[in-house]
Amino acid sequence: MGIVGGSDLELMKEAGRIVRRALDEMRAFIEPGVTTQEINDVGKRIIEAEGAIPSFLGYNGFPAAICVSINNEVVHGIPSRNRVVMDGDIVSIDAGAFKNGFHGDAADTVVVGLADPRAMLLVRTVYEARDKGIEVARPGNTLGDIGSAIQNHVEAQGFSVVRALVGHGIGRKLHEPPQVPNFGRAGRGMKLTEGLAIAIEPMINIGGYRVRTLQDNWTVVTADGSLSAHAEQSIVVQGDKPLILTA
Repeated sequence: MGIVGGSDLELMKEAGRIVRRALDEMRAFIEPGVTTQEINDVGKRIIEAEGAIPSFLGYNGFPAAICVSINNEVVHGIPSRNRVVMDGDIVSIDAGAFKNGFHGDAADTVVVGLADPRAMLLVRTVYEARDKGIEVARPGNTLGDIGSAIQNHVEAQGFSVVRALVGHGIGRKLHEPPQVPNFGRAGRGMKLTEGLAIAIEPMINIGGYRVRTLQDNWTVVTADGSLSAHAEQSIVVQGDKPLILTA
């Protein structure tokens, strides 16, 4: 479990800054006609230019630096030179950077051109839900408070929260305890303490919450083929307002 402060916190801020720069550069690059491999190459180049190592590259055998997931792909999409972004797609980009012994991790979902209004609402909702989860990440609150805040907002819009995948602690390892579910009951679960570093990352679907993994053993898709969106920030629990490392 990552409890950070002092110089370690400054190092985590640096890893988070690099992740955010990579995401910003990829967002600016995404348009109809680009391939998911080209998106990966942009993110990888930025991370390495900053003197960091892409956290995902080789992680449990993952073959790329960036996860690029489109439409019904929830997470862990493998970039490909054959996968072309189309007008109306929603594209999730998930990036991690390792520098000076610490990881940063964040994800965005972008709408390419003009998408269906319901798809655009899905994307707006995942960001709002993520931020509502972050708002309650304060010392003395619980993991259940985070999950409840996310779930309530998502379901109020008529969408579902993926249960099979959760957020996580982050620090010297990319994935550390505790698990941070995006659903739950307020007041339940582990109490949050000062300095706890976690990644809050709701994954939400237009249809049902169930998912399955494709034969590549990585790409997770919605079981019913409905659209999915993903947004993530790495944060540190502190005082009245959490510190967002990947802002």
